[in-house]
Amino acid sequence: MRSVTAYRFGCVRNCVVALAVCVLGGIVAADAAERGFPYNSELMMDAKPLRGSKRVPMLVIGAKGEAKIEGWCNNVEAQMVVAADTLTILTGASTEQQCPAERMRADQDLMAVLMEITHWRREGDVLMLRGTKTLRFRTMTN
Repeated sequence: MRSVTAYRFGCVRNCVVALAVCVLGGIVAADAAERGFPYNSELMMDAKPLRGSKRVPMLVIGAKGEAKIEGWCNNVEAQMVVAADTLTILTGASTEQQCPAERMRADQDLMAVLMEITHWRREGDVLMLRGTKTLRFRTMTN
């Protein structure tokens, strides 16, 4: 028969182990969420505005991967299909605003790069989109 002291020590040890498992589980879950694809996010491209403009491209990503790509001039509806670290961007309708030729070309170049994206990765608050070129988008923290 176990003594009362041994019984109490066993209960305390089990409580400590259970608490440690809960804390570590929370840390792992938070780390996985930080590295997960940034659904429900607004991200701004790491780029300087073009001459004569304050606008910088943005990605607005919804809960199911539905997205709006806000380019240098026009916006494009899109769907982001994510599987592990792979990413496919399917584009849809675009607005048809008239902008200076430089911004229109920049939109076309940006869309061409986005259509060639194959992989993604998170580095803190930065989403790296990789394909023939790498684009960096930073999570908006306002």
